Amino acid sequence: MSSWYQTMPPDQRRTFWACFLGWALDAMDVQLFAFVIPTLLPLWGMTKGQAGIISTSAIMTSALGGILAGTLADRIGRVKVLKLAILWFTLFTGLSAFTNSFHQLLFTRSLQGIGFGGEWTAGAILIGEVVDKRIRGRAVGSVQAGWPVGYAAAALAWWIVFSLAPEHIAWRALFLVGLLPGLLVLWIRRGIKDSDAFEVAVEKRRQANDRSVLSQLMASGVRSRMILSCLMVAGALGGNYTILTWLVTYLRQTQEMTVNMTSLYLSVNIAGSFVGYVLMAHVSDYIGRRKTFSLSAAGAFVTVLAYTQLDLPTGVLLVLGFPLGFFQSGIVSGMGACFTELFPTRIRGTAAGISYNVGRGAGAMVPTIVGFTSASMGLALAIGAWAACSYVLVFIVAIFLPETLGTELEHV
Repeated sequence: MSSWYQTMPPDQRRTFWACFLGWALDAMDVQLFAFVIPTLLPLWGMTKGQAGIISTSAIMTSALGGILAGTLADRIGRVKVLKLAILWFTLFTGLSAFTNSFHQLLFTRSLQGIGFGGEWTAGAILIGEVVDKRIRGRAVGSVQAGWPVGYAAAALAWWIVFSLAPEHIAWRALFLVGLLPGLLVLWIRRGIKDSDAFEVAVEKRRQANDRSVLSQLMASGVRSRMILSCLMVAGALGGNYTILTWLVTYLRQTQEMTVNMTSLYLSVNIAGSFVGYVLMAHVSDYIGRRKTFSLSAAGAFVTVLAYTQLDLPTGVLLVLGFPLGFFQSGIVSGMGACFTELFPTRIRGTAAGISYNVGRGAGAMVPTIVGFTSASMGLALAIGAWAACSYVLVFIVAIFLPETLGTELEHV
């Protein structure tokens, strides 16, 4: 990272780390639920279908949060929305610790999702606008590498808390850990500002009798790009969320692993995910966004089927967790840069927010479908089949998506 990172001035580096940490802590709070599913299933008599509904609800409401955040980001600024989103998702993560039933947890997780969606929209657009076009893919993709870091933090917190306390208490303590990311807002207030591109767009909006946002969104070129972007996200996150939601349960129930063994296998998957974000971000700056999406989708398709459908020795399964994480995250790595380049500055937050989050809402349905179909198909087959179908969609969409590598934001 050092060569391109060193080219950024201090203010851009502060923005980079603000977005990175925001995304990492967002991921930590979101992933805590995946770790408590095996505990709540017997404790509350909750079904896998209900667990899938809770998981999907947070992602579905994140679509609403992302759209609202994108619209607000175009009006009041990316940084203000970033801070509000972080405070929102930490509050409702903490409140989840005090729930006592499926419906109560469904309520708090659904509200948490609004902040979850808003954080990605504001953070991805902010860092994409701030950095130079030559390193945009690497910078934005590296910011998104904060997701496996947050996932690892959630896994570490789970391992520590569940090792120290009985499960019926530990799951509540784990959600309380999710309050800590709110402290990041205090640091963001110190010297993080909106991009020059945003400030120029605001000034132009004041001076000109501009067309309405809706009319700009409905322009044929923008509309077609938004549809393709939605489909891309639906496929990429449909597969990604399936693995993130059900991998812990798959390892503990289908593979009958202990907490310690599950942590080991997850650590390999998380390491692969981190490398996938960073490496494919670099690749997208060299071979382009479209080819990176296609390559990652093909790799994810093969590895998820091998991981869930082949009767592999445990050692092989451990190693295979690395490419599984690598490719599932490699797809997502290029999206922030691509969406920043696809849309005009005046409506970038709104268009990217709608594209990413409507797609996210559609992709969020896949973990629920897995939960319900696992009753008849078995969990392993349900995970493999639905995730593979999601990755096929990504591969197809990449054929039609415009290539945006090297786009000058001032000219769009």
